Amino acid sequence: MVVLSAVAFFTFGYLSGSLPFSIWVTRFVKGVDVRDAGSGHATTTNTIRQAGFGSGALVFILDIAKGFIPVWLALHYAPSFWITPITVACAVIGHCWPVFAQFRGGMGLACAGGGLLAISPLSFLILAALLIALVLILRHPARASALTGLVAAPTLWILGQHGIEFQAAITAGLVIAGRFLIDWNRRYNELWLDRKNVD
Repeated sequence: MVVLSAVAFFTFGYLSGSLPFSIWVTRFVKGVDVRDAGSGHATTTNTIRQAGFGSGALVFILDIAKGFIPVWLALHYAPSFWITPITVACAVIGHCWPVFAQFRGGMGLACAGGGLLAISPLSFLILAALLIALVLILRHPARASALTGLVAAPTLWILGQHGIEFQAAITAGLVIAGRFLIDWNRRYNELWLDRKNVD
């Protein structure tokens, strides 16, 4: 029973994460594939760049939701506690490598944030503040995001967050860190909104 439930939650998490809202919204608004310009990723920032702030805000909310919903369900209905943090990771994996978009998706931050928000709003705020601080210090979003993924769990542990949120920070953090390594050497013209590669 536990194994079947785990498979069901993991599958739902992955399929939910695979919903490529940035691709769909940008295609509907501008008739283009969001991955064909800018950073080349299906992200909120790339949507803003190509379709405007309104479209980007909508994508951000939807990406948060597709992480939040499967994790909330796992948190409240899964028969074992360990299913929830793995469901978070599955949703993020789906966002990064979506089955509905030729496995070329986004970077996973909003989806991971939605999953963590479902578990612990306080932990969500802590890691959001950590990410912003690292971006301001490093002035390189990809490196800041990769480092946030690596230090998310230790940060929560130090601040007394030792529950499922800590475990979710481990599982999702490792996926986030690995995903952002592909942009480690990307050069940025402006913080956040202009990720154009100037190599």
